[in-house]
Amino acid sequence: MNKPVELKMVPANQVKRDLTQADIASLGKEICNWGRWGPDDEIGTLNFVGPDELKAAAKLVKKGKAISLGLDFNSQGPQKTGWGGRFNPIHTMLATGTDAVAGNQDHMGIRYADDMVSMPLQCGTQWDALGHVFNGEKMWNGYDARLVDSTGAKKNGIEKTRDKMIGRGVLLDVARFKGGDFLADGYGISNEDLDNTAKAQGVEIKRGDFVIVRTGQMENCLANGDWGRYAAGDAPGLRLETAGWIHKKEIAAICMDTWGCEVRPCETVDAQQPWHWIVIPMMGITMGEIFNLKELADDCKADGVYEFLFTAPSLPITGAVGSPINPVILK
Repeated sequence: MNKPVELKMVPANQVKRDLTQADIASLGKEICNWGRWGPDDEIGTLNFVGPDELKAAAKLVKKGKAISLGLDFNSQGPQKTGWGGRFNPIHTMLATGTDAVAGNQDHMGIRYADDMVSMPLQCGTQWDALGHVFNGEKMWNGYDARLVDSTGAKKNGIEKTRDKMIGRGVLLDVARFKGGDFLADGYGISNEDLDNTAKAQGVEIKRGDFVIVRTGQMENCLANGDWGRYAAGDAPGLRLETAGWIHKKEIAAICMDTWGCEVRPCETVDAQQPWHWIVIPMMGITMGEIFNLKELADDCKADGVYEFLFTAPSLPITGAVGSPINPVILK
C-alpha cells in the first residue's frame, strides 16, 4: 500500500432503503432471461457476444497498448475483514534457490524453484459465475440450486465461460464525470449517471459490450494505505434500477472496481445484495469485481478513447462458482 494521498470525493447522494421483497421480485421477473437461449444454456448474457461482435472488437486496437486491470494477488489484498470465510492469498514455496544452493536437490539431477498458492477464488480481481448466487431455490436458467453441492457446480460452473470473456470493452468513468477522484461510500449510481457519463465521454453502449464502471473506491483505499471495510462494507455502486438498464442494453458483462458492484448500504432492509439476487440468477449476467482501473481511466482521459478490446479469460476450474483473473485491455 502507498503513503496517504489526498483525493477529491464526490459526496454520497440520498439513496432510500425503502424497496421491499415484492419490489425486488417484480424487477426480477421483468429482466428474467430464463429460456432465452434454450433450456440448456449456462452462459447467459455472454451469448450476446458473437462473431460480428468479436471482429468489431478486434478492430479497436489502434495504438498497440496493453493495460492490466488485475490487482496483485498477495497477502496485502482486500480481504481484510474475511467476509464469508474469504482470506487473502497464501503463497507457499515448495522448493527454493536456498534449497538448491544447499545441495538439497542434487539427488534429483536438477536445481529449481516451485511454489503453490491457497486462496478463495473470489478474493481478488475475479468473475462471479452464474452458479454463485441463488434466487430462492433456483439459479440461472431455472436450474435447481442443489445442483451446486459440496463437489462443485453441476450447472453454471465458471468453466463454461472459458472462451467467452473477450469482446468490446467500454469504460464508464462515473467518478471523473461527477467531478471527483472517487465516489463516497453509499453513492448510488443511477441509470441517468450511466447514460450521462457515456454521453460526456462520446461513447455508445452496444449489444455484447463488457461495461466497466469506475467509482474510484479502490484507488482511494490504495492511496491511503488501508483497505478498511472495502470487503463487504459500505460502498458506492449500482442502484437496483440499473438491472433494467443492463437488460435493455443487452450487454455481455458488468465489471467494477468495488467488492460487490452494487451500492451499500443496500436499497432495502429486507435483503443483502438485492441487485445480486436478480442480475445473476434471473438475468444471467456475469459480474466482474475488484478491478484495478486507475491506469485505464488515466489513459482514457488522456486520449479520449473509452472503447477497447477487452480480454479476461476465466480459469476453467471445473464446477467453480468464481475465478481469479488478470483482465487485459488492448487499445
